[in-house]
Amino acid sequence: MIELPQLPLLPKRLLAPEPSWTETTDVCVVGSGIAGLTTALHLREAGLHVTVVTKVDIDDGSTRWAQGGIAAVLDPLDTPDAHAHDTMVAGVGLCDAAAVDVMVKEGPQQVRELIHTGAQFDRSRDGNLKLTREGGHRANRIIHAGGDATGAEVQRALHEAVFKDPWIRVIDHALVLDLLQDNKGRACGVSLHVLGEGTADGVGGVLARAVVLATGGMGQVFSSTTNPTVSTGDGVAAALRAGATVTDVEFVQFHPTALYLGGVGERDRQPLISEAMRGEGAFLRDGDGKRFMPAVHELAELAPRDVVAKAATTVMRRDGTNNVWLDARHMGETQLAERFPTIVASCREAGIDPAAEPIPVAPAAHYASGGVQTDLNGHTSVSGLYACGEAACTGVHGANRLASNSLLEGLVFARRIATDIAKELPEQSDPAAPQDLPAWVVSTSVRDGLQQAMTAGAGVLRSERSLHETASALSRVGAEHSGRPRTETWEVSNLLTVASALTAAAYARPETRGCHWRQDYPDADDAWSGHFRAAIDRDGVLTETWENI
Repeated sequence: MIELPQLPLLPKRLLAPEPSWTETTDVCVVGSGIAGLTTALHLREAGLHVTVVTKVDIDDGSTRWAQGGIAAVLDPLDTPDAHAHDTMVAGVGLCDAAAVDVMVKEGPQQVRELIHTGAQFDRSRDGNLKLTREGGHRANRIIHAGGDATGAEVQRALHEAVFKDPWIRVIDHALVLDLLQDNKGRACGVSLHVLGEGTADGVGGVLARAVVLATGGMGQVFSSTTNPTVSTGDGVAAALRAGATVTDVEFVQFHPTALYLGGVGERDRQPLISEAMRGEGAFLRDGDGKRFMPAVHELAELAPRDVVAKAATTVMRRDGTNNVWLDARHMGETQLAERFPTIVASCREAGIDPAAEPIPVAPAAHYASGGVQTDLNGHTSVSGLYACGEAACTGVHGANRLASNSLLEGLVFARRIATDIAKELPEQSDPAAPQDLPAWVVSTSVRDGLQQAMTAGAGVLRSERSLHETASALSRVGAEHSGRPRTETWEVSNLLTVASALTAAAYARPETRGCHWRQDYPDADDAWSGHFRAAIDRDGVLTETWENI
């Protein structure tokens, strides 16, 4: 067995000026997607003052790009047990049964509350919600809006609700740097860098009695992703630097059908061709026009995402091509335009007419099933720090997220976090004096190399040798301490942190399970039914510990 090279030392603080200004709130929520804004609204119901910190504009996260919908048991013939079963099957033995039970049972009510907030979902002529299927589901339980614009509608409704409340303060164009902690290690706010005019320029601090991380994913750690450019793992990296435990980060879901643009614009978000299109009957074909999924899985194109992504990648490698083809021509122009207007627009912008020709698609990094480890109420291992949404690992996704469970998870655990915070919120404490901890940033020049190394060695297909090469590349990146403090170097430093944790866990797991596919260990192994927990020690050394289920 090839020994993994020494991964780089990681900063325990980002190199940055000391905060030159502060403001105080009851709860600081970092992130403005479905998890962050829902948490903020529920906290306001409890009478608390909330400050929402968002990296760019309030609508620039991943939520608005969600096309498929929200999975919830809303059909009288469906059951929470059935939804739980499908979730657990997709998670390949690593789901937390208690967390799944909470999500599927509390989910329908949280969807109703979202509708009450103002989200308008597609309905049939009789007024009932339209329900559809996606991969891995054995029942119609996906609600959607605007055909394939569910995330945009959810974001619109939450955005409007937040801006109607004068006691929710939004700080935009603000990159969170590090967690502020008191003398006992409890979270008491965040340091952040604000771009713009006024007294809040530069590095400042938001002091709070509790902090909620809802910063979304880390898709930008790869060179091709459906995530927006803001998804650089900032929350997970900040949590690690603060001493929190991160788990299951090796399980990154690659969406099997991102629009393949021939290498053009791959540094940006790759347009998503929603799984719902396959749910409505689109077929995957190889270059010869032959369907390949029926021979792979009983659900064919509706198999869980990891199965479809692996099959597509295998076909691409077999044929020496960069993409496979999604064929929706039989749906006809009218149905495509009504059900998938966003996808049709993206395709036509790229010069493709999905009503007349197959759509070129390829897997792209999509969703991080792991993240900051939490309990059923969103607590992390750091007192006063909560995590929600894609930045969190609640345990509901296991080794592979079931389609459309992500928005549901955000809704359910946002409510639980707000309820828990409102029960017992301590008085504001003061941040401890800065400690003598390793602090630096890496150069922006290494970003492309980091992303390419992660895609080549820790992407859809992994092996001992490929992960060894990735670790070597990360070690070289980590040696580039020449960066000066600014947004770009802070982001690359966060990417290096989450990439190191992901690579170490992927190397340490010698099996194929869910969206973790080891070519040298093609089968699942019961001996690895458990979780790798990552942390960073005081000296910046990444540590991995194992916990059996």
